[in-house]
Amino acid sequence: MAQILIVDDVPAMCEQYAYDLRRLGHHQTLIASSGEQALEIVRHEPIDCIVLDLEMPGMDGFDVLRELRKLGVAIPVIVYTGTGNYERCVRAVKLGAYNFIDKSEPMERVVREIENALERHRLIGEVGALRQRLGDDSPLLGDSRAMRELKATIARLAAIPSAVLITGESGSGKELVARELHRLSPRAAGPFTPVNCAALPENLVESELFGHEAGAFTGATRLRKGAFEAAAGGTLFLDEIGELPLPAQAKLLRVLEDLKISRLGGTRELPVDVRVVAASNRDLEREIAAGRFREDLYYRLNVHVLRVPPLRERAEDVPGLLAHFLAETARRFGGRPKRVSPEVVARLRAHDWRRNNVRELRNVVERMVIACDGELIDSEHVPAEVRAGGAAGAGHGAVAGSGGPGQSGGSQGLGGSAGSGASGALGGSAGGSLRERKDAAEREIVLAALERNRWGITRTAAELGLADHSSLLKIMRRLRIAKPD
Repeated sequence: MAQILIVDDVPAMCEQYAYDLRRLGHHQTLIASSGEQALEIVRHEPIDCIVLDLEMPGMDGFDVLRELRKLGVAIPVIVYTGTGNYERCVRAVKLGAYNFIDKSEPMERVVREIENALERHRLIGEVGALRQRLGDDSPLLGDSRAMRELKATIARLAAIPSAVLITGESGSGKELVARELHRLSPRAAGPFTPVNCAALPENLVESELFGHEAGAFTGATRLRKGAFEAAAGGTLFLDEIGELPLPAQAKLLRVLEDLKISRLGGTRELPVDVRVVAASNRDLEREIAAGRFREDLYYRLNVHVLRVPPLRERAEDVPGLLAHFLAETARRFGGRPKRVSPEVVARLRAHDWRRNNVRELRNVVERMVIACDGELIDSEHVPAEVRAGGAAGAGHGAVAGSGGPGQSGGSQGLGGSAGSGASGALGGSAGGSLRERKDAAEREIVLAALERNRWGITRTAAELGLADHSSLLKIMRRLRIAKPD
């Protein structure tokens, strides 16, 4: 089901078209009574096709087409006219319209034209995506439900020019999400300009963002363009937006509203053609309550919000990420990627990763590769804090979200004996040998996973990232784990 925008200054015509498109084409519809209103809707709503009247007072259809082109919005547009002047329609096609129809055309043909426009747009998008994939694969790895939903939302928001706010913990991949938004957007040919707001000296924030004129302050010997001008035609990524000082927040709000900047020390207002994507690992609503972040700026930025799930909420992605980082490390160090034992995979899946998420996993992989002299990375090569954290994490629900259907989270599956035994693996066995302590921790991880999956061997093996059920059975025999009567 597509969302169609009908633009006509005659309300009765708009209403009739909207009704017929819902009835015959089963589409969702929006209505705009002017060119200005249509552009405002396009800036904030995911529109799939526009039916545009050419003859309107003020901003007519031609002006709308020019503005859409200027904004870099690639939405198929079908123009219609009641004058019978097809030279004007041809002119509209040259400005980017997909096709034209007469207002007297039967509605069935209008629906057909919309379907054709949508199909052509879909095919163009697929070809473009294939070309991009051949040259530059998406950096977003993972096939968990959370990642599939995130990728689908990114694909939907990529074509919309309005601001996007990306939230997520440190190391979860917020900049990768921003780069993917840019890569899939109509602005992909333009620059992607990242700015780490937390790294900007407070006295240079405005200069870095908006630029400065010569003589604006001591040492400003010449004009300097800021990040907004550097990102012209592309995407400006403002990372850690919550770190911006309040005066800079006020100026940023004004720029986002007017799409114009004034360089520091200057008097001219310069239009900017840029899409702003912001990110923060802070709770901005809490920052607003504390008076450290402007509420009006927050609501200007969070037109669309993308939440990047932490790694512990998508533990099923760990094996794929592990393989990727092993191959990446092998390329950097030279040589073939090392293999990883099933026990290590299970331990990494059970770890909390709360310190730095995917970035932490990548660092752990590099440390394991360095620690391992042979071809197989085994439990003794896992950093001590991960070995300890894996067992403790399994006991308090660190693998939340990794259970099978019907599981509300790791804590539910570990609420009984498996959860209480996890602390014993590190506390009661503290006097044993390293091997005994490792086996005890591994035993609790496997027991917790079996409890979560009601002792289903195949499901548990899949959750732990093991090759098959026989691998899990071998581990169970080694650890002397048997299903209770």
